[in-house]
Amino acid sequence: MIDWLRGASIKRPLDPEIEIAGERLPIVLKRMRTARRLTLRLAPDGSEVRITLPAWAEGREAIAFAHSRAGWLSEQMARLPKRAAPEPGGEVRYRGQVLRIVWDARAPRRPVLEGDSLRIGGPQTGLETRLKRWMESEALRLADSDMRDYCAAAGLDPVPIGLTRAQRRWGSCSDKSRIRINWRLVQAPDFVRRSVVAHEVAHLVHFDHSPAFHALLARIFEGAIAEADRWLKDHGRGLYASFG
Repeated sequence: MIDWLRGASIKRPLDPEIEIAGERLPIVLKRMRTARRLTLRLAPDGSEVRITLPAWAEGREAIAFAHSRAGWLSEQMARLPKRAAPEPGGEVRYRGQVLRIVWDARAPRRPVLEGDSLRIGGPQTGLETRLKRWMESEALRLADSDMRDYCAAAGLDPVPIGLTRAQRRWGSCSDKSRIRINWRLVQAPDFVRRSVVAHEVAHLVHFDHSPAFHALLARIFEGAIAEADRWLKDHGRGLYASFG
């Protein structure tokens, strides 16, 4: 991530795309009233360049800023994990563990967890789809259990919870009545996923990031929020390496 404070002067033509490592990527602008500077990021899966800009900044300034940092963006692109589709004998991540994919056409189509292996049957065609469906069902099961834990800790009734495939957020809270969690968190260690769910449950009470919000989050979450945030910052992009 790169920040750019007001005062610099960069002049380039307005261009909603940028070429990085031989690929044309869209530049997505998000204006925030509370932002004090331009913030540049590469999407976790490398699909787009994102810029958060304050109210005073012009769109062409933000786009020019991205072009001026093309070298930095190329470095970030090079660090992204290479896409590796699940295959027999390969590996998938589940709750912080690395599981070996054991495929047997005669076995049940639904994956079965066996120690450090994941056994799956049916035709090899569609293997990735069946694995992804199982991962998503596990993500929902675990996140629902997490939500009930933290709603009880906060003195709240359970709320509906769903999954998201969003690339911008690990979780979201809608109108203080529904929580959505990124399904890819099922690959992360439990404390990381649970920290995201706890964060969204705290938003059911405080729809902001005020001191009261952070106090509630610290009270209901059993671990260290900073440690979970650090894990996502260091390893979050790796959760996009498997599955489309």
